Amino acid sequence: MSTPATLNPLDAPPASAYVPPRHLRRFLSLHDFETAARRRLPRPIYGYVAGSVEDRHSEQNNRDAFGRYGFRTRVLVDVSARRQDIELFGRRYASPVGIAPMGIAALTAYRGDIVLARAARAANVPCIMSGSSLIRLEEVMDAAPGTWFQAYLPGNDSQIGALIDRVAAAGVETLVLTVDTPVQANRENNVRTGFSTPLKPSLALAYQGITHPRWLLGTFMRTLARHGMPHFENNYATRGAPILSKRVLRDFSDRGHLNWTHVAQIRRRWQGPMVVKGILGAGDARRARELGMDGIIVSNHGGRQLDGAVAPLRVLPEIMEQAGGMTVMLDSGVRRGTDAMKAMALGARAVFVGRPFNYAASVAGEAGVRHALQLMRDEIARNMGMLGITRLDELDGSFLVPLD
Repeated sequence: MSTPATLNPLDAPPASAYVPPRHLRRFLSLHDFETAARRRLPRPIYGYVAGSVEDRHSEQNNRDAFGRYGFRTRVLVDVSARRQDIELFGRRYASPVGIAPMGIAALTAYRGDIVLARAARAANVPCIMSGSSLIRLEEVMDAAPGTWFQAYLPGNDSQIGALIDRVAAAGVETLVLTVDTPVQANRENNVRTGFSTPLKPSLALAYQGITHPRWLLGTFMRTLARHGMPHFENNYATRGAPILSKRVLRDFSDRGHLNWTHVAQIRRRWQGPMVVKGILGAGDARRARELGMDGIIVSNHGGRQLDGAVAPLRVLPEIMEQAGGMTVMLDSGVRRGTDAMKAMALGARAVFVGRPFNYAASVAGEAGVRHALQLMRDEIARNMGMLGITRLDELDGSFLVPLD
């Protein structure tokens, strides 16, 4: 297991001061961004972001799981000086809510991956760049050093080492391996909304562009004019398929043969912090620990892979029993500061949020994402006062009451 040097908390840069622009003041919670994004984005693209898999049971259960717990508060505690900073892998962050990896973010917002990474850096929170992205990871790292990178391992063993070496050469410090995609999910929603990768030119797709002129001119045509046709840039060490093509097919090499041996090989190759994302069982958490992982992200991919996969919050306690010294984090369904704090009370060190930050970027670019991050930070600050705590490390199971 790698052991990065611990930084003095006072050395960590504070989150930049942020005053929301007037046009963003109507967005009072993360939920508010979705309605605006639905209007702005073409139906296939919005459907890709919003959709999950099959009957959407896991997506709904992710939200329902947070409702299983109520808070037990402490009163008459001096909460006038509250701090919500946390430490992950030797870095001090201003808040425990980070940005989850989201594919094709540059198609929902102009230079979306850079927008997300810059907003996170300005707010001093962690951001994970998706391997299914349309901007070269080297550009994102130049724009926002310290961004984590999420890799989908290529199905061809010979390509794995080349990808990992490229990620290291780009200056990535924290590598996140997503391991819950051995085969393609049954994304019926994508078929119904007309989404595919690559997108196929058609009259229906052209109509969607014409009827969503702010997206067409502000995102797609602006990207074409300044950067050319977007391609999948980071699934492999070399460039992948374009995002729009009538004939070219994206390479969906089967990952079904990948196993823990591949993870062990990468652990030996990778010198920095290494995280496995997609853990839902205590046995897999134990295996990750035994192979020297620095952290895991308990996740069901936002309900986008196996419908019926258990909500991460429900299995977090049993996973914590096997975590040992690993840093345990969580994503899938987090939408409120109270959600983050319930996960932390059960042992998570941090949480990651996906779709709402994507919506915020599509609606208002970097300012939108910064506003969304600030909303979460403000909620946590208020909730800490209401609970009667001044530091997040005071949270534990004693603050939670099971409701079912």
